[in-house]
Amino acid sequence: MTITSPHNAKLKEIRKLNQRRRWRERSGRFVAEGEDLLAAADAAGWTAVERYCVAGSGLPGVEVEQAVLAAASGLGSGTRTLAVYEERWAPAAVGPLCVYLHGLGDPGNVGAVLRSAQAFGASSVALGPGTADIFGPKAVRASMGAVFAVPLAKCDDVAGLPGRKVALVPSDGHPLRELDLTDVTLLIGAERGGLPAELVKEADETARIPILTHSLNAAMAATVALYEASRMARDG
Repeated sequence: MTITSPHNAKLKEIRKLNQRRRWRERSGRFVAEGEDLLAAADAAGWTAVERYCVAGSGLPGVEVEQAVLAAASGLGSGTRTLAVYEERWAPAAVGPLCVYLHGLGDPGNVGAVLRSAQAFGASSVALGPGTADIFGPKAVRASMGAVFAVPLAKCDDVAGLPGRKVALVPSDGHPLRELDLTDVTLLIGAERGGLPAELVKEADETARIPILTHSLNAAMAATVALYEASRMARDG
């Protein structure tokens, strides 16, 4: 049977999951949209709680009239398919290469860091206070499927993070390429405010990326650091 009403209770729930972080946190569920993201979930072994598709598209899932599915979608252009998943959290961040995010309020940046973490072989990503919801729709899209592949942990205390803690700072740190980045947690702060001073003090070392301008986007800085760490691991 095809869903034809925008007042369908399941679709109302999807709209709430797309729009409200508290609703996601309370239910422990989130929405992923688009064939590529759902294919990434399938490849990673995630089973959808519910799956929907445009009627007549030939895609798996409960069929929904196109305009009705578009009304539930978090994408301005609508979608051909979407699914609801249970959130997954690792019991603790794991190494040998972990990324800790503190105060990154932009969900696009958080998703982009997760994408880079997958690309360069990070073992986990830990989310600290003030960080955007990784299971929000913008972060899920920006992760390009990495949200289904990289273990995620919540973290309020960096002391429990694996390996040596290397804080990425805009200045006064050692040049990144001069540090040993094997078996580390990279501490990444917000683009404007950076890491709090007390967190920098807790780090074993501080590192900077030598650049000609004042700063890099947080996701770009994390990507450079992850590349350096993966290069060192590869080259031995």
